[in-house]
Amino acid sequence: MKKIKRYENIKVLVLGLALSGVNAAKLLHSLGALVTVNDYKSFDENPEAQELLESGIRVVTGGHPVELLDEDFEWVVKNPGIMYTNPIVVRALEKGIPVITDVELAYEVSESLLIGVTGTNGKTTTTTMIADLLNNHRETGHAYVAGNIGTPASQVAQQATAEDEIVMELSSFQLMGITEMKPHIAVITNLYSAHLDYHGTREEYVAAKMQITKNQTAEDYLIVNWDQPELRELSKKSQAKIIPFSRLERVEKGVYLEDEVIFYQGEPIMNKMSILVPGEHNVENAMAAIAVAKLLGQENGTIRECLEKFAGVKHRTQFVTDYKQRQFYNDSKATNTLATKNALKGFDVPVILLAGGLDRGNSFDDLLPELAHVKALVVFGETAAKLAEAGEKAGVKQINYVQNVEAAVPVAFELSQPGEVILLSPACASWDQYRSFEVRGDAFIHSIDRLITETEEEEE
Repeated sequence: MKKIKRYENIKVLVLGLALSGVNAAKLLHSLGALVTVNDYKSFDENPEAQELLESGIRVVTGGHPVELLDEDFEWVVKNPGIMYTNPIVVRALEKGIPVITDVELAYEVSESLLIGVTGTNGKTTTTTMIADLLNNHRETGHAYVAGNIGTPASQVAQQATAEDEIVMELSSFQLMGITEMKPHIAVITNLYSAHLDYHGTREEYVAAKMQITKNQTAEDYLIVNWDQPELRELSKKSQAKIIPFSRLERVEKGVYLEDEVIFYQGEPIMNKMSILVPGEHNVENAMAAIAVAKLLGQENGTIRECLEKFAGVKHRTQFVTDYKQRQFYNDSKATNTLATKNALKGFDVPVILLAGGLDRGNSFDDLLPELAHVKALVVFGETAAKLAEAGEKAGVKQINYVQNVEAAVPVAFELSQPGEVILLSPACASWDQYRSFEVRGDAFIHSIDRLITETEEEEE
């Protein structure tokens, strides 16, 4: 870690805790900053604030008093989830106080080469693929994952060295809070409309995503999805070398698909059918990851070996197991219809789909083209009736109602035949029955384990 002097004896306000805020506060404190942490949660219910106070860091809890900014802070480090309409943020910007996020702080102290990954969909999978590709058969150094993927960037930056890389998943929220951060390699997987409740307009959302390349120079690289005309145009604003990837056309300077083979700058890398995780969206994720790996000198055989084994990120079209010639996939992260559509497109064998969850008032008619290829539908949760109705419209012949995911697994198994896929891809948030999509996905995995155990006991 670089021992920078920028924050020494400087008053810094860390706004909002959670993992990113806690680690940012600790890092700033170690750099000699005069840190004040402000969190909305009350002190008695705030173990993070209690821990920081014991470390000698000042904490202010139970609200966000604008009067704090009368204390002449020179920097504000904001939790990405706190909106820019927050009165303290508004006041700080009015006073000309820089408002950054912890990824900017991580960049300032990091000794490692930075690879930044953003986009609407596929960020986590692509980030994980890149790290796996760079770590495969590696003898020295390590590629760390950080950022929006779960491990705070400011924590990883303190342990990574000049021999390492940090592969950082970057959300639009995080990218809005950068000033100097510059990935040597930046990746934009795709752009769709998202988080408009936070950004206000699609234009603001896109502008936030493009922050990933704003400080790049001709010595850096920007890897972009060439199948999106919008990204082609936006990439013209970057100073970096553009490395396109495309499933639809030959791009000589990048990664492309031809006759089912993935090429990098004219060099065959692997057959797309060898990629273990299903779906055209995962072919795109793999292409972006291949571009990074090739730029950093990884060998083709190592790339093939890694992607042939990559089982996906947990809860994101994750291959769970093959039991009695049925393949089980956990796509609990599919909390909307677009994600479920992408998952279903990834299979060319009969699918038993497990779906349902929180009712947000939307219909499921945009799922109809994909549901037409579903063998059976097992529905649960608040949206069970709506999904069953969509299944009937699509001509799904077998539709079963169950109480929850745990009950869905044995029913799906009974409906399946060898060679078929059992897919949890709910198309809904989990909060009607489960605390998070992770808890829902874990329930699916545990239910598969229980099914296997009980089936084998019956056969003994």
